[in-house]
Amino acid sequence: MAFANTKGRYASFGIVSSLPPEIIDVFWEILDQNLKDVFLLDDLLTFQLINNKGQLSFKYYDKYSDTAIILDYAAKFDPFYPDIVQIIDNNGRETIILPHEKEIDL
Repeated sequence: MAFANTKGRYASFGIVSSLPPEIIDVFWEILDQNLKDVFLLDDLLTFQLINNKGQLSFKYYDKYSDTAIILDYAAKFDPFYPDIVQIIDNNGRETIILPHEKEIDL
């Protein structure tokens, strides 16, 4: 099962250059507190960053249960944030990436 045996956590160059560290940390919090042991997780998770009346929200869609969750975060939405962010699990090496970066050999 994906995301069950964490050996390390990383963020790609594209992520580090487009999101502040506190927003990057939110992805790990969402994974650990809201997704693990709740959903059957693939080795590639996709999130959408949403402008919710000027505040930042994270949307995750689970294809197995046909469920979408939106988590609101107490931070201002920045229109320069990427629209889509993914987390990939490569044998315990978990990395937050931009969609075009998944072709990179992690």
